[in-house]
Amino acid sequence: MSPASTGASTTVVATSPAPATDTRADTSGSAVDTRLTPGGPGYRRMSFALFLAGVATFALLYSTQALLPLISGEFGVAASDASWTVAAATGGLALFVLPMSALSERFGRRAVMTGSLAVAVAVGLLVPFAPSLGVLVVLRAVQGAALAGLPASAQAYLAEEVRPKALVTAIGLFVAGNSVGGMSGRIITGWVAQAWGWRVAVAVIGVIAVGCAIAFRLLLPAPKHFTAGSLRPRILLGTVRDHLANPLLRRLYAIGALFMTVFGGVYTVIGYRLTEAPFGLPQGIIGSIFLVYLVGTVSASTAGRLVGRLGRRGALYLAGGTTTAGLLLSLAPSLPLVLLGLVLITAGFFAGHAVASSAVSKTATQGRAQASALYQSMYYIGSSVGSTVGATAFHADGWGGTVAVGLLAVVGVVAITVLGSRAARVAARTAPVAAH
Repeated sequence: MSPASTGASTTVVATSPAPATDTRADTSGSAVDTRLTPGGPGYRRMSFALFLAGVATFALLYSTQALLPLISGEFGVAASDASWTVAAATGGLALFVLPMSALSERFGRRAVMTGSLAVAVAVGLLVPFAPSLGVLVVLRAVQGAALAGLPASAQAYLAEEVRPKALVTAIGLFVAGNSVGGMSGRIITGWVAQAWGWRVAVAVIGVIAVGCAIAFRLLLPAPKHFTAGSLRPRILLGTVRDHLANPLLRRLYAIGALFMTVFGGVYTVIGYRLTEAPFGLPQGIIGSIFLVYLVGTVSASTAGRLVGRLGRRGALYLAGGTTTAGLLLSLAPSLPLVLLGLVLITAGFFAGHAVASSAVSKTATQGRAQASALYQSMYYIGSSVGSTVGATAFHADGWGGTVAVGLLAVVGVVAITVLGSRAARVAARTAPVAAH
């Protein structure tokens, strides 16, 4: 996923106050929470709109990932070079997500998300005409930077407009849209590329994203609980510093980055592995492999129930264990076992991502857009690292090298979660003492 700089030093923004619960008195004089809730007016439109935004984001962001063998062939480059068409996009997003979240604090979540999608779609329509790998990488970097306005702004929008008890479920649905976008984009590009080449394939994704962007803008309800901030750099830097000083937020940021390192590495390289012996699959079939993203749709949308049963740390342990089992299974020279491994990797990743990202939104009571932006920045840095390091490891040591990178990342997730469990126990023991 690229350099860790977020460009905060050149961005000007202030943190808007935490949205107060919008309550109005009913006929009996009781306060009524007017934020959205499942089954209530506007919730379904909001969920579907953000679901479509997630579809467009992941379809555009990873539009070249399933096509890397074809891109390598046309430009005569190795997997590690072609992987930059993915790493540049995710790296651009990582670098610009904090500045874009700053704009959303001033100009509103819906406006920034709409503008981001519009620019990303426009660039997506230019990508098929890239005359060289260098130009393609630059266009993908610009596209990723434009898409940076979506993730953090969407999470902040949900934190402000949805009741807290429904927040994990709402964010899970947005993440589910990511999984559908990633899946459908790869399947469509795989089959289209097999018939007409990778350029036509990415053009088709661009047209689909146009439809998603228009529907998103028409469906998303106008925000009712947003309070605009002012453009003051000192407040932004103070907010970022406060978030980075929070041990829980730091752990969540690292967990998101490590989970995405696994996912980025596996799905960047899997196409190369499946085209080689003993599999030798055609491009269309390889694209269809990404149907396993449906598992991620389910695991992300059920993350709220998982946290309810196991707690946040228990859910993260389960996600890490599931991902590990998938990585080990994928080493087998058997296509059914490789597919089962991808299913487990996908389920574990999306569950872990939904749990960690929703925990960030719940933990941050001030500057939610910046808190979410920092998470997204680390998350997509993890994607860039996974794409490049995973491809380099594959070039040096085959699929086993890519799996080794993923296993190291999962060990990091488990270690950080253990530290969080210990910190929670220490806090629980010292709390009664502090109370006296």
